[in-house]
Amino acid sequence: MNNKLRVLRAERKWSQADLAERVEVSRQTINAIETGKYDPSLLLAFKIARLFEMPIEEVFFPDNQE
Repeated sequence: MNNKLRVLRAERKWSQADLAERVEVSRQTINAIETGKYDPSLLLAFKIARLFEMPIEEVFFPDNQE
């Protein structure tokens, strides 16, 4: 699964640690999601999408589309 987390964070000038604190996970979890090494749980994906005030499919999408 791909995602736009890095771009969304940069637009808000948030660090990985800032985002992690807001969604109550570790910075390492955010790093792993951004680099594609970890797919978030559905609950976490919804939390992240809600934080950015976007539909989940605008933040996360299959590997074959952007």
